[in-house]
Formats: sequence, structure tokens, C-alpha cells
Amino acid sequence: MIPAAFEYHRPSSVKDALKMLQDLPDAKLLAGGHSLLPLMKLRLANPPHLIDLGRIDALRQIRADRNILVIGAMASHWMIESSESVKRHAPLLAETAGKVGDVQVRNAGTIGGSVAHADPAADYPAALLALDAQFVAEGPNGPRVIAVDDFFTGVFSTALDAHEILTEVRLPFQDAGTGSAYLKFAHPASGFAVVGVAAALRMNGGKPARIRIGITGVGPAAYRPKAVEELLVGKPFEARTVAEAANLAADGVDVNEDLFASSEYRAHLTRVFTKRAVMLAGERGGARSE
Repeated sequence: MIPAAFEYHRPSSVKDALKMLQDLPDAKLLAGGHSLLPLMKLRLANPPHLIDLGRIDALRQIRADRNILVIGAMASHWMIESSESVKRHAPLLAETAGKVGDVQVRNAGTIGGSVAHADPAADYPAALLALDAQFVAEGPNGPRVIAVDDFFTGVFSTALDAHEILTEVRLPFQDAGTGSAYLKFAHPASGFAVVGVAAALRMNGGKPARIRIGITGVGPAAYRPKAVEELLVGKPFEARTVAEAANLAADGVDVNEDLFASSEYRAHLTRVFTKRAVMLAGERGGARSE
């Protein structure tokens, strides 16, 4: 399995990379390489040019900016998993990063490469939906900000334009009253999510005052089950109530089906893991369920 011949380019800045993208319209960006390189070896992708972002140090930074956590698109899964700043301000993302792939993947793979690839079974999209993330994309006309609810548009499809580079992921700080959790039923061979559910909720007087849930692995793209969220806000936090709401987690979704899981089984897992993730997030947020 040897890829077709290509020219390799290694820019030292985002500006240089953007110029290369304009000058080489058939080029592909290389981040961690765990998605693109296997496709190239199988000759399913044959880009004539590769633009490696690995030497752009500015894209690897993780920093707190007032009440926003800024994560460079080239930050590796391990960097996110082990970052004290991420653990403090966005523990859900650190938890999710620790469940991506295996040790080798977490050391080389990047958050930007993962979300830009938009695999329907990737872990990050669920957590980023639950955390109300924003994405910063740099293009020929300057930067623009994309809300997470608008970012994942379909199978391997995002709101990024062809000549844009994802540079940052921004997250509002999880406040002290917010509990969160990411749980998944992993494929035993790949580690990808057959179903993955992330939940973040803030309790007030024994009731969820705010809740966001992200689900991955189930449909063509990660999504929020808004009917579930609406049923839970302002209601007493009880296992029965959560279970009733979780029954709607796959409603209206074109549920994926493959050799490992039928659509019926995947929909069942979605309901089960939605309940479990919400219950765990509530417990971590200080809720007592009945």
C-alpha cells in the first residue's frame, strides 16, 4: 500500500499555508495524518500536493483568554487530555480526548484534523456540541468564526471553505456548577464511536437550568437532540424523567447501519447512552437523582 507520487510542502506560518492553498488548488492539508494517509495508501485519495501544518507552532498553543479556552487546531489529543488548563476549564473535552483511539493516535492526531475530517463516528464533535464551541477559520479574506451548531454539515462535510484553514477551537469556560460526561460504545477494532454521547448541564435547585447534549456515531453527522434537552430543562432531576427524555434521542435521525450494528440496535444504544451520560453529568454537577 504505497500512495501515488505527490509533492510535499512544509509552511512555517498560517500565511504561507494559505498562499500555498491558493497557488495549489488541488492540494490537501496534512495535520496528524491518521485519516488522510490511510486513504492515500489505498489510492482512495491522490492529492498531487500535501501541505504539512506540523511545523506551525502557533497552531499548537492552548491558552485561557479571559473566560474563553483557546485550543490551537494542531494541538494533539494527548496535549488536550493532559493540559491542566483544559482539565480546569473544559473537563469534558479532556475526558473526550482521553477516549480517542489509542496511545499512538493520541500522541500524533490533532483536534483540528479530526473535526475538519468530520468522520461521523469521531469523538470530538459530540463534546464540542455539548460545550457550545466556536471554530476560527482563516481564509484569503481573513478570519471568520463558525458556531458549532453550524459546523458539521454531513458525512465528512463541514462549513469550512476549500481555501480555509481551521486555526482555533474556542470554548467558554465550564463554570463550577456545570457537570459533564462523555460515554461511548466503542467499535472493538477501530475504537471509533458506534454511539458516543456528551452531556453538559448546570443545576439550579435540583433541576437542570441549562443542558446541551452532543451525539456522534449515530447519524450522517454529530447532532444535538434538542427535544431531549427541552424536556429536561426545569424538570426535577430524576432517573425516570431522564429515561423518558432519552427515548427521543434518535428520533428524526437517519440512523447509520453497518456490519457491526443495525439501525435499530444503534438507535437503542443511543437512548441507553444518552440516559447514562446525562445521569453521570448531573451527578458530577451535584445533582441527586431519585
